[in-house]
Amino acid sequence: MSSKMLHDICRISDEGNQLLKTAMEKLGLSARAYDRILKVSRTIADLAASADIKTEHLAEAIHFRSLDREGWAG
Repeated sequence: MSSKMLHDICRISDEGNQLLKTAMEKLGLSARAYDRILKVSRTIADLAASADIKTEHLAEAIHFRSLDREGWAG
């Protein structure tokens, strides 16, 4: 999926955009990680039967990403 297509499908609010920007800065994430967080948040929203990606969906996806970076799985 191209980056443009991803941004068309995974639209987020201004509040969500600010949350994601803050997480990117604090966790030192790459542009690739940004796209992955958007994809995961879209999946979380779909599982919650939500048409929109809400801030809590983004927060959960960011949390999963931060766990991955901490190496909690070994």
